Amino acid sequence: MTRICFLTSADMMKDRPGAREDWFEFDLEFGALSKACEAAGISLEACIWDQDFDASVYDGFMVGTVWDYPPKLDNFLKTLDRLNAIAPVWNSPALVRWNIEKTYLRELDEAGAPSIPTLWADKADDAAIAQGFERFGGDKLVVKPLVGGGAWRQALVRKGEPLPAADELPLGACLIQPFLPGVPEEGEYSMIFFGDRFSHGLNKRPKSGDYRVQSLYGATEAVWTPGEDELALARKVLSTAQDITGEDAFLYARVDMVRGLDGELALMELEIIEPYLYPEQGPDLGKVFVEALKEKLG
Repeated sequence: MTRICFLTSADMMKDRPGAREDWFEFDLEFGALSKACEAAGISLEACIWDQDFDASVYDGFMVGTVWDYPPKLDNFLKTLDRLNAIAPVWNSPALVRWNIEKTYLRELDEAGAPSIPTLWADKADDAAIAQGFERFGGDKLVVKPLVGGGAWRQALVRKGEPLPAADELPLGACLIQPFLPGVPEEGEYSMIFFGDRFSHGLNKRPKSGDYRVQSLYGATEAVWTPGEDELALARKVLSTAQDITGEDAFLYARVDMVRGLDGELALMELEIIEPYLYPEQGPDLGKVFVEALKEKLG
């Protein structure tokens, strides 16, 4: 039987000390994927990425819910390289390196993918914030680290107010974007693909008074069926990323889009490292995933 290792982090295990409040998302995602794999004669097995396990028994490695990697970035990348020398890692270490720093958004923007206006700064300090307000106007900005996910060290900055505490801001280089009213008003739209196949879409809405769309912060999700224009926009993002990286269809990708200041959908993130795949909104997720996985296995 073909054996595939699904890489996760220790804090996604509900019975481990320090488990995240959203540990259940591992259970939901891994449960859906492993069940579909089993039906196809593939054994999908969870391994904690930074703990010892016998990698030699696997035919491939899927970067899954490895959500503790940002503070351990060097070890994380070295681990992927080590595993990739044993069997293929999906998505590849090269793709991970490209996608892990949000500067990939600048490349996509320059290549014509619709993106959120962004100011790139070496540090989230008073000077950079002032420059952001000067460029974008408005009374709120969102500051994000170059490497991170799940709103880790992401901050909302209000004009005329002191900056958030240092431990709430990015550690170093960052991106600064205008606060988008469309996020609290209508949420974020996600389209999930396996290979070149569209799996499902959903709308993530933050809780009242917040703008973050992760369940960890009280956000909710609902099924959303994109129209032809929305799907075409997402596919343009994917094809542009493939052209830039020189890689063919990614095993998995999540295209996150929001309503920009001009009223049009624009790319918020292209998640091809370790996105949550929202199995509750995608009843055919497992089947579509297995088809793409088989293509990767040859």
